[in-house]
Amino acid sequence: MQVLFKSRDIEAVRMRGFARQRTQFVFRRMAWLVSKATVDLSDINGPRGGLDKRCRVQVLIPNANPLVVTSIAKDWRGALDLALARAVSSIARRRQARLARRRASQRELTGVFQPEAV
Repeated sequence: MQVLFKSRDIEAVRMRGFARQRTQFVFRRMAWLVSKATVDLSDINGPRGGLDKRCRVQVLIPNANPLVVTSIAKDWRGALDLALARAVSSIARRRQARLARRRASQRELTGVFQPEAV
């Protein structure tokens, strides 16, 4: 899995190593499913403070649309952790839905060929 980091904020650039390690740790069980993750940290309203740290995580999964998750928090780490948690749960939901659709279509196919009881 490839992890890319983007940011224009000087404070966020200092988080580059941590963000990469944290992203790899969070996706460790899904590394076979995720081909690339892009982490983008930005400060919404500058040095004024408040809930203004935004983390945008884009996850590329082969044969699927890219997943984009955004979170806003008071500090960089909180925004990163929240975005990664949302991304993992979204990937798991997508995977479960895809497996359920596959099972349903298999049931329909097997049901067509079985003779009905009289």
